[in-house]
Amino acid sequence: MIELKNISKYYNPGSVNELCLFDKFSLTVNDGEFVSVVGSNGSGKTSMLNIICGSIPIDSGNIIVNGTDITLKKDYLRHRRIGRVFQDPSKGTCPSMNILENMSIADNKGKPFDLGRGTNKAKVAYYQELLRPLNLGLEDKMYTQVGSLSGGQRQALSLLMSTMTPVEFLILDEHTAALDPKTAEIIMQLTGKIVKEKKLTTIMVTHNLRYAVEYGNRLVMMHEGTVIMDKSGSDKKAVETEEIMAIFNKISVECGN
Repeated sequence: MIELKNISKYYNPGSVNELCLFDKFSLTVNDGEFVSVVGSNGSGKTSMLNIICGSIPIDSGNIIVNGTDITLKKDYLRHRRIGRVFQDPSKGTCPSMNILENMSIADNKGKPFDLGRGTNKAKVAYYQELLRPLNLGLEDKMYTQVGSLSGGQRQALSLLMSTMTPVEFLILDEHTAALDPKTAEIIMQLTGKIVKEKKLTTIMVTHNLRYAVEYGNRLVMMHEGTVIMDKSGSDKKAVETEEIMAIFNKISVECGN
């Protein structure tokens, strides 16, 4: 369970450019939930993910995971329990290393470093079996530099790598936004499969309203640092894309856009 309690976050406090992103914002994500988060630009979606992952500090409030307060815990310590996939396919991999090297790094996440070899060739066959179900031919490119792969191939690899070690939470930050429609469908199908098989508590920020409706068992809409819609279970299943779009249009008119 992830709990955000009374989170406040200001940018440029005390200046003429002061911006209040969150003012005592609270949200609870229960174990096993797959939460799709939508909202207009500047609503706080990605900032919320960054706060959970420790990428940005908060001014006040508490971040609690499974009953433990992690508010002051460093981001690299949080990531032992969190898998994260970014919007930019290049952020989840090291482009100058090959697939074997990237997967070896992911496989060693959270383990102590020593003077041993970074890659274990004995695991090549195991890594190939992990890649084969992607149906992208990556299992035959173990020694290919990741920087030469397509965006979709890199994003699929990033998604796989983020869940190679035992993690409890999966954070997806618009992870299909930079992909063409066909590749985005492949990544979303892979996402659904991994979340279901590994029973991960997942938060997915997306601008694709259809994905928000089709995937997950809870839908949250944010606007100006607050939650304006929160539907789960049967209520979430009854939501249609047109309903979400109508709310977006209403907000847009009210904001003068």
